[in-house]
Amino acid sequence: MTILLCCLVAILILLAGLAWAGSSKLIARRTTDEHTSPADHGLAYEEVSFPSRDGVVLRGWFIPADPARGAVVFCHGHAGSMDPDVIYAPWFHEAGFNVLMFDFRAHGRSDGDRVSLGCFERQDMLGAIDYLRGRAIERVGVLGFSMGGAVGLITAPQSEAIRAVISDGGFARLESAMLGWVREQRVSLPHWLALPLARLVIGVAGWRLNARLSEASPIRWVGRIAPRPVLFIHGDRDPYVTVADVESLYAAAGEPKQLWRVPEAGHREVDQHRPAEYRQRVIGFFEQHLV
Repeated sequence: MTILLCCLVAILILLAGLAWAGSSKLIARRTTDEHTSPADHGLAYEEVSFPSRDGVVLRGWFIPADPARGAVVFCHGHAGSMDPDVIYAPWFHEAGFNVLMFDFRAHGRSDGDRVSLGCFERQDMLGAIDYLRGRAIERVGVLGFSMGGAVGLITAPQSEAIRAVISDGGFARLESAMLGWVREQRVSLPHWLALPLARLVIGVAGWRLNARLSEASPIRWVGRIAPRPVLFIHGDRDPYVTVADVESLYAAAGEPKQLWRVPEAGHREVDQHRPAEYRQRVIGFFEQHLV
């Protein structure tokens, strides 16, 4: 009995340590990816800053089109910055869309010291909408990548200015995304232990942030976006977002909606495997629903 109790205590201590370490890595501030700018792609732009709805100063780029057909906001993923996504900006400029790019709180150039996996980042997205409205832009599309896709899905129900959303690699449930993240940390744990650990990491991170992170799960919000359209883009080899997860998101969404799955693609790799089709579908979606 004593040996069993000692083993149980040791497992609990191990889980607590892993949960604390995992939550620290999860919510830590992220540095800027390799620096780039719209000028590298021949685009004129403005360096901009604006507050999130809860007052965090965010920084980014506004790339104007003339004449403009509304604006599309790019939302980057977790653990990065807006820089890599600028490669898509020329497509939108050529199609006549303004583009707003910015770093979420605690990422890249923006202020803040903690990441919340969408829970507080929705305040950043609403701040971006406020900024665009200040420029008399009322028709907004969202192109979100990974965590940014999740942010677009949970923010759209809170802002009628968002007329169309594309989620490329956005998760359905924070728990399942976290389970994939745990696996990707090369921690060799059986599923029966990995799932409680994922939940524990979320719980500890939420406690440290004083937030209910599960509220940021898009499956709770996606059904409230209709009748505005949503396009889900998914690589079937995605280690973070399973096919079942994206199909549950699609099922929960109202019409109009589209789901584009690419069997050979991993997380956020669809544009690499189907570059011409990716551009056509993304630009075509906003041309149909935003103008």
